[in-house]
Amino acid sequence: MKTEAIINKYYTPNSPLWVTLTEHSKAVRDKALDIVSNHPELEADVQFVAEAAMLHDIGIYLTNAPDLNCYGTFPYICHGYLGHDLLKREGYPRHAFVCERHTGTGLSVDDIKQQKLPIPHRNMQPISIEEQIICFADKFYSKSRSLREAKSTDKIIKSMRKHGEHQVKQFQKWCELFL
Repeated sequence: MKTEAIINKYYTPNSPLWVTLTEHSKAVRDKALDIVSNHPELEADVQFVAEAAMLHDIGIYLTNAPDLNCYGTFPYICHGYLGHDLLKREGYPRHAFVCERHTGTGLSVDDIKQQKLPIPHRNMQPISIEEQIICFADKFYSKSRSLREAKSTDKIIKSMRKHGEHQVKQFQKWCELFL
């Protein structure tokens, strides 16, 4: 798989949005690969982690997030399932699930209904070890220009707390497993 070719199919190379997406995705990929390298007992698929981390946010261009140079029509929360649909059409269903399952520490059907999120009512929680690693690694990096460096676990937990203690507990479990 050539992740750059897939990205370049939907993003103009070197455009501000392309730079935002690829810098963020590379940071997430590198963090995820460090976790895989430091934890061989997890038996994660290294190549898949590298590829899926680069593509996990492919759907952002379809959303309306002007601060990220995204001028689509959907709310930003939709980027995961939109990326899922895109990669599934491209013939990468396994990679597609990473897109859909990386919001917060994942979204259950109950989360989606209770928060009245404008996304399909289906389980969007990471299942495979690779999905969990990428979801975890993603929490450390913002796509905004002001936060290119890794966030601290304390800052991540503080941010997650507003979405429920179950999000915090899952993140803390991953800290124990991956750090």
